[in-house]
Amino acid sequence: MRRHDPYRRARHPLYRFRLRSGHRVRRSLTSQDDRDKGGRGGPLQGACETFHMSLRRTPRRLPNRRATMYAAVAVSGVVLLSGCGTQDKPSSDGEDSQYLAGTGRVTTVPKEKRQSAPDLSGETVDGEQLKLSDHEGKVIVLNVWGSWCPPCRSEAPGFAKVSKEMEKKNVQFIGINTKDLDVANAKAFDRTYGITYPSFFDPSGKQVLRFPKGSLNPQTIPSTLVLDTDGKIAVRALKDLSEEELREILKPVVAEAGGSGDDAKAGGAESPPADAK
Repeated sequence: MRRHDPYRRARHPLYRFRLRSGHRVRRSLTSQDDRDKGGRGGPLQGACETFHMSLRRTPRRLPNRRATMYAAVAVSGVVLLSGCGTQDKPSSDGEDSQYLAGTGRVTTVPKEKRQSAPDLSGETVDGEQLKLSDHEGKVIVLNVWGSWCPPCRSEAPGFAKVSKEMEKKNVQFIGINTKDLDVANAKAFDRTYGITYPSFFDPSGKQVLRFPKGSLNPQTIPSTLVLDTDGKIAVRALKDLSEEELREILKPVVAEAGGSGDDAKAGGAESPPADAK
């Protein structure tokens, strides 16, 4: 871009003033005789060497900070809504393992068609080391949650209650705490809702991304997977679960494992021996 030169037009003998690029250039009128007397290099320095300039720039408009702030808040809201909550839009299985809105879908897989879950391992919210294979031979309820997620808070009391009732039924609850940058928030969540089972601390979401593409991966927050005793995915729920819904999806998998499916449905009450009268 050519740089503005205020001297260029001022050198014309008839030039009075010119408003250009926010600069106002003004010169004193010098007669032809004065120019002749002054000559080149004289006191007048030619016809247009005497001028006055005032720097009156047009103020530059700054971006509207309030509008920028509102736009940023709107974008943040869209991101959160796409990662947490429930909607009725179905999402096809096997898509990229992104955090999508809940579909409300609960998928049950026949035993012969189940896929193995990855052997997750890592640090828990309490700073301990945890590995899924440490609970091999048990029915595992794997729940993806975040302390910032309203549906997660809604389902937490039911998970806390059922997990305690099913401790003696060969059922292990494990959480995946995701997107919580501060572990203190996750710990406060567990204390508030009385959750005693361990949770992986996964602020970056890497644990969730370990589920292979095309499998029944936990695509939403919250999501719940029920693994059978072989470590294969038997049930996936892409929604927040009530206590009754949680018991209902556990019932057939617990029955497969040799336990009483009615235990999960009835609140963990043990069935009497067969010969009891």
